[in-house]
Amino acid sequence: MKTNLRTHPKWGNELNVRFIGGEGKITSFRPESNTWAYAVEMEMGAEPDFGRIGAETTILLHEDDILGVAC
Repeated sequence: MKTNLRTHPKWGNELNVRFIGGEGKITSFRPESNTWAYAVEMEMGAEPDFGRIGAETTILLHEDDILGVAC
């Protein structure tokens, strides 16, 4: 399904969402290819023994890839 970009995005910033593969928080969004693209920062797991070098994974998802709001 294509999204009319004159409409507002379905999801907003700082919203915790679910998708196939996990959960995360939307950090930003922008229009892309007749839909909305969202940068979603995945939840941090337990810290490994060797420590962390940087942030956890941020993935780019299209609006149809987001299943809903995380509880």
